[in-house]
Amino acid sequence: MIVAERYAKSLMELAVQANATDAVRADMKSVHTLFKENKDFALMLNSPLIKTDKKVNVLTAILKGKISDLTLSFMVLMTNKKRETILEHIAVAFDEQYKLNKSIFTAVITSAKGLDNATKQKVVDLIKSQTKGEVELKEMIDEKLIGGFVLKMGDKQIDKTVARQLSNMKKQLLNKGLN
Repeated sequence: MIVAERYAKSLMELAVQANATDAVRADMKSVHTLFKENKDFALMLNSPLIKTDKKVNVLTAILKGKISDLTLSFMVLMTNKKRETILEHIAVAFDEQYKLNKSIFTAVITSAKGLDNATKQKVVDLIKSQTKGEVELKEMIDEKLIGGFVLKMGDKQIDKTVARQLSNMKKQLLNKGLN
């Protein structure tokens, strides 16, 4: 959501100026969790029937002292500007802004079974050698994979599954047969 990304970028700028990027990231993760775990909270904020001042009072009552003043002020401002319906999206987009700011790259590795810690570390080290920054490795399990793995980072993908290797061999054999 482009609007959420713009607001997240603005919040990141404020957090950088206040030297509070880590605190705001933790706050926004808490806010995202609140939206996910408390559907009544999300419904209340998204309801056009509830007046803005009531929403601000609820936000303040629930979050004051649990998140930084900067994050709370931002959320109150968003609510006063009638943008409270995208706060959850802003929380997600802020995490992406944080990662950009801190040069943290997210890589997703998918395998048939979970990888051991040594293998995960090898993957992280390999990615670090190719990039400048930190690597956040997310592991996915897809039992349909026969063997091997698929590694995705940004718009790049490395497919080292058995199925891909067999497909490549088939293409090579077919191409040799045509020549």
